[in-house]
This record gives sequence, C-alpha cells and structure tokens, in this order.
Amino acid sequence: MRIAYVFLGAFLAIAQSAYAEVTSPPVLAPLKRQAQAAELSAQFLSRYSYKPVPLDDALSARIMDAFIKSLDPDRMLFLQTDIDRFMADRSEIDDAIERKDLKIPFAIFNAYEQRVVDRMNYARGLLKQGFDFSAQENYSVLRDKAPWPQSEAESNELWRKRVKSDWLRLKLGGKTDVAIRETLDKRYENTLERAYKFKSDDVFQSFMDAYSNSIDPHTDYFGAAASADFNVSMKLSLFGIGAVLQERDDYTTIRELVPGGPAQLSGKLAVGDRITGVGQGKDGAIKEVVGTRLDEVVQMIRGKKDSVVRLDILPADAGADGTHRVISLVRDKISLDKQAARKTVLSVKAGDATRKIGIITLPVFYEDFDAKGKGDQDYKSASRDVAKLLDELKQEKVDSVLIDLRNNGGGSLDEAIDLTGLFIGSGPVVQQRGSNGKIEVKSAEFAAPVWTGPMGVLINRGSASASEIFAAAIQDYGRGVIVGEPSFGKGTVQTVVDLDQIVRNSKPEFGELKVTIAQFFRVNGGTTQLHGVTPDISLPGLSDPTSFGETSYDNALPWAEIKPANYTPADTITTLLPTLKSRHDARVESNPDFQRLLKDIADLKAQREKGIVSLNEAERRKEAAAREKRFKDRAEAGDGEDLGDDGLEAGERSLSADIAIENARKNAKDVLLDETVAILADEAGLQEGVLRAATKEPGNTNGK
Repeated sequence: MRIAYVFLGAFLAIAQSAYAEVTSPPVLAPLKRQAQAAELSAQFLSRYSYKPVPLDDALSARIMDAFIKSLDPDRMLFLQTDIDRFMADRSEIDDAIERKDLKIPFAIFNAYEQRVVDRMNYARGLLKQGFDFSAQENYSVLRDKAPWPQSEAESNELWRKRVKSDWLRLKLGGKTDVAIRETLDKRYENTLERAYKFKSDDVFQSFMDAYSNSIDPHTDYFGAAASADFNVSMKLSLFGIGAVLQERDDYTTIRELVPGGPAQLSGKLAVGDRITGVGQGKDGAIKEVVGTRLDEVVQMIRGKKDSVVRLDILPADAGADGTHRVISLVRDKISLDKQAARKTVLSVKAGDATRKIGIITLPVFYEDFDAKGKGDQDYKSASRDVAKLLDELKQEKVDSVLIDLRNNGGGSLDEAIDLTGLFIGSGPVVQQRGSNGKIEVKSAEFAAPVWTGPMGVLINRGSASASEIFAAAIQDYGRGVIVGEPSFGKGTVQTVVDLDQIVRNSKPEFGELKVTIAQFFRVNGGTTQLHGVTPDISLPGLSDPTSFGETSYDNALPWAEIKPANYTPADTITTLLPTLKSRHDARVESNPDFQRLLKDIADLKAQREKGIVSLNEAERRKEAAAREKRFKDRAEAGDGEDLGDDGLEAGERSLSADIAIENARKNAKDVLLDETVAILADEAGLQEGVLRAATKEPGNTNGK
C-alpha cells in the first residue's frame, strides 16, 4: 500500500397520484466501473482500516440504514411500505457488492427520485388553495426519528403542514399571497428539476458515502469529482478563471470575482453576469449550459494553466432575451485566499494599559502535497503562512497572539505539528497508534519558536482533528490559554489511497478512499477522541452536541489513554487561570452583548428541544414581535442590525440582497472573539507582571 499523504426489477411499486401524467425521472443504472470500485473498496476496507470491519450481514444492515437516512433524513418522502420493501434486502448488500452487483442501492435511489417528483408536484398543487392560519395546529421540524407515513393520505397531510409552514414564514416576512405562491412554486419546481438531473455517479457517491461512513465516521469514498474538490481544498489553488459561481434560476451566475484572477483582471465580467455557454480553446464550439448542473459547469470552466476558455455571457442587467457577448479568458492559477491564514490586530483596554492582540484566523490546515512532493521550495502551507504572519505581528509589536480555530475541521497532520512548533520550538506534539498497536511519537523540530510571547487558542464545536492536535499540545505544554467550547472530538488519523494505483489502472476510474489508519493521543497520554479538547475558560456556543460532534456518531471509537510522552510542561497558565477566570466572569456578567448572546442560546436550545412550530398566525406574530423588540434594543445599543426572517431561501432574493445579508453577518459584532481578546490582554498583563517580579534584584524592595 502506498500512502500518499496523511491528514487529519421493480424494486418499489410507486402509488399512482394525481400527478401521474408528469414525466417520470430517468431510471439510473450502475456502471461496470462503479461495481468494480465498490468491490475493490470492500477488499481494502475489510483488511486495512484501523479497526477492520468485515463486510457481512451486520455491516450490510448499517449501510442500508445509512443510505436511506442520507436520502430521506426527515422521513418526509418514503412511505412505510417503501421502507418495508427496502428492508427485505437489508442483509443482502454485502453479497451483492462481492458479486459486483449494485442493483439494490440504485433501485432505492430510483424510488427516491420518483417520490421527490410526486411530493413536489403535490406541494405545488397545494399552492392553488389558501390556508387557515387561525387554526391551532403545529408542524414538527424534527422528524429524523419520527415514523414514516403509513399511507399516501398521511404523507399528504404531512406535506400540507410543510407547505403551510413555508407559506406562513413568507407571510410573516411581509410577502403578499401572490408573491408567496410565485416564490414557493419556483422553490418546489427547482427541487423537482434537480430530480431529473441526477446521474449514475451521484447515486454511487451517495451509496459509497453510506458504506464508508458505516466503517467509521471519518472513512470516506471520493469519486472523481469529490477527489478533485478535496485536492483543491488542500492546495488552496486551482487553474481556472477566478470566479465564484452560483446557480440561480437555471443560470450559472457570477457571485464573486477573485481579486487578481483572470476574470477580474480582464474587466469583461461583473457580479450578476450569467454564463449561458462554455467553449474550449480559441475556436471550440460553445456548449449551452442553461439548466446544467453547477458542478458540471464548474468542471467545464476549470482546466490547464494557460489554456483558453470562452464564455457566452448574458449581462446582469439584461433580460432573458437580451444581447449576449462571448469573451475569452486564459486560465491561470487561482489562490483561494478566503481559506488561507489571515491576521488582524485589535487593541483592548486592560486595567491602566492598552494591549495589542494579534489575531490569526486559520480556517483549515492546508498543504499543497503535490508541490511539496515535487520539491517546490515555495509550496503553500498553513504553518508557512502563519510563520510569515507572526513575523509581521512582531513588527507591529503586539502583546499577545490568538490563533482562531473556530470551525476549522482539520486537514494536514504535518501542518498541525509544524504549527505547534512555531510556539514551542521542538518537542513531542502528538502520539499516533496504528492498527498493530505500535505507538509513534511525532515531534516538532524547530530550532526555536517563532513566537515566544503570550498566546491563546479559540476553539468551538467545529474545531476538529488537526485543530484539536494543536490546541491539545498548546494546553499540555502550558504554552497558552485555550478558550471556547469543547471541540469536536475527532481523535483519528486518515490517509488517502488511490484505488487506481492499487490495481495499476492506467486511467482514473475507481476513485480514492480516505481511510482511518491510526488514532492519535495527546502528549499527556489522553486522547481528544469523543471528549475533544476542554477549554481552560469556557464560552457558550450555538451548536447542539447531541447532533454535532463525535459523540453524535453511534460507531465512533471509544476514548482511550496511553503513557505520556517525554515532554516538559510549564505551569504559567495553570498559575494564572484563577485570576483569568475571575476577571472573565466579572466582565461577562456586566457585558450586555454577552448576556444577550446567552439569551439567544437559551432561546435556540428551547426551540430545538420543543421540536415544533406553531402554524397559528397570531401565535407566530406574537413570537416575531418579541424577537423584533430584542433586535431593536440591540440596534439601539449599536449591536448590529435586525436581519430578521423573510422566509426566503438562498437564491430566492436578488443577488445584491443576498450579498448584503452575507456582509452584514460577517460584520456583526463577534462577542466571543471580543471576550477572548480581553482574556488574552489579561494574560499578557499578568505574565508581564510575573516577569517583572522575577527580574527584581534580591533585596531591592522598591524594584529599581
């Protein structure tokens, strides 16, 4: 096995409905290469995973359950009779994979497509009538454990409430009945159209997701498209035109132009322009892409560096029958800087002093594996970028540095180790135990730390894997204060295996597997598995730990412990923590922004636990009035604006309105970051005091 890199027949009888005359979606069938890829994956996963799971009847049942859940997570589409038919083959998937037969998952998916078509047409039919919003009835928004509808009549009643709920949200948002009918009809029509665009590879990817995740939560299968997207996310670069695209009303629309990219530099494209056709080369035929899936258009636009792509453009301000123009762009390397490390500096009052805190936000632990492997001395990586930012912050004479890892789901294990080295220099960072039980200590090997001053790490429930390795090491060494929520709890290591390379296939057909090969442990001997990293100072969070995080998986590895590594922790943070906590508690108790956040979190938790919404207009308006008053009080206090709930989904507003809302959210006051900065300012002041005390001359009582 070559490890490339490591980082964290009529299967269902569909009942005839009032919309039986509507054209059925295409019947999708498995391809030979997909059946071969499934069988090859089974061979590998059964032998080489960290905890090998045999492909047997028990795993077959888990795969079936996971596949159905992925298609109908809210149990809104299938009927109980559908599920009963599926379950007849619940223990047959293992045998079918071994004989390279994928008829079972494809039959389920074809049934799913038909149910989508049937339900969307039924929902659109409901729009012709009105609804009685004075009635006392509720709609359940948490249906993942609810029973499937027992009959079509029961399904119809469920969808009546669903459509009524959608209508009421728009009504409360100020929309007229005419506008509501138009909006919802288009919404359901878009869902309906997507059912006709599914392809065989979509079915296979969904099925292999169910299979791989049934081994463990972090084992994944990547088909060709998924593999390409994963590689882009790790390199933070691709060859293209430098435009963020969005599907809007069947058009591929320019959402954003990447600064310095071919599209922006050409001056030929603007936000809101629609791409109606794509041609390859200077004179290749232009293929119309109106109505084409966004991912397919993206693949057509991406290509080799210095190659030409031609786009047929319908300008943003033109009607559907407006004048088009054809432009030519030369593809170039595009850096996805939004995912790269970035810095800001905030000043905060701490006692009589004003402290400058340098904040480095790191969304992912990226590393361009290909460039590194080819010996490129300037390859892109998270730790290299952070090192440069730390040098800049030293020039700006900051008092402390905060590494913001909120919602950083991980990435390269090597980068987590190197990032730790920027703050500790050299020493053990993480211990790794393979499937054979052998433990390997992985260390940072820097001659000296890049930053020796006070520092801290901000984490939340979305901080996982490599983020947890870094935060745990900083905590175990006593190098900095950890602030935030308990992290995700992913304590396993994965590698990507190219299935085509395994069988020496000359062309890419079978995809890749991301396989769990080891479990990592902290230098103190514990693991972040399940428990995550517990902050030194806790902050509230909006996430639901029962549905998000390692503990939400029923097949997650258990917590474990091994011997500590040979490392020397400092006691600085432990000594300062009581004072830091008491100052934090006093500060947030009198901080109105923080107290409002706590109220929001409590309200969200209560709504989540309630699991239902009222379909009575008077009750909902009363709830909305209370919410609006709270937002109004905030606005008067200078704490942002009321974004409210207009009932619209992404893509249903104008592009400018969507962008304005997105910008407002980005610019909203970050209460948790502000408090973390205050904690680090206290830390810097306290450490400075300790340093002064330590450098006093013996017997010099006045400190001079």
